[in-house]
Amino acid sequence: MQRQNDRELREELVKLRAEHRQLDDEILALESAGTADQLTIRRLKKRKLALKDQITTIEDQLLPDIIA
Repeated sequence: MQRQNDRELREELVKLRAEHRQLDDEILALESAGTADQLTIRRLKKRKLALKDQITTIEDQLLPDIIA
């Protein structure tokens, strides 16, 4: 049961990382074009930050802290 849960978490992690990279590319493209709406860029950055938080949460579940 634990293995399947870990596998599902890892699959979700791959999806979230891909979406995070896609947003990063999209933000860079909009910023370099210079014609992008700042509100749009801000919303994309906020979504990217939320994804990063989700990624961190899943990583913490997969690799729990080891108390030495």
